[in-house]
Amino acid sequence: MKDMQIDPTVRGTIVSILTRHGATKIAIFGSYARGEERVDSDIDILVRFTSPKSLFQLVRIENELCEALRRPVDLITEKSVSPYLADSIHRDEVVILG
Repeated sequence: MKDMQIDPTVRGTIVSILTRHGATKIAIFGSYARGEERVDSDIDILVRFTSPKSLFQLVRIENELCEALRRPVDLITEKSVSPYLADSIHRDEVVILG
């Protein structure tokens, strides 16, 4: 995990929305976590929930995040991470909850 400063407003919005849906761990990864984000960058979020979510639920939560943050969001669960991408994701991740 890197020690990057995530904008407190962005962090608060993400944590608030995802904990309401049962998140126990939340991490940011990708360009936003590396501090390389641009105006058009999405926010990549890795999350662990207390209980499994359906695809429909995940899409609804992702849309809620997009609307609140006013930028694209890619939401993935720990269980859905491809083993081929896991090292790259964990190398960049900045844990904001859990």
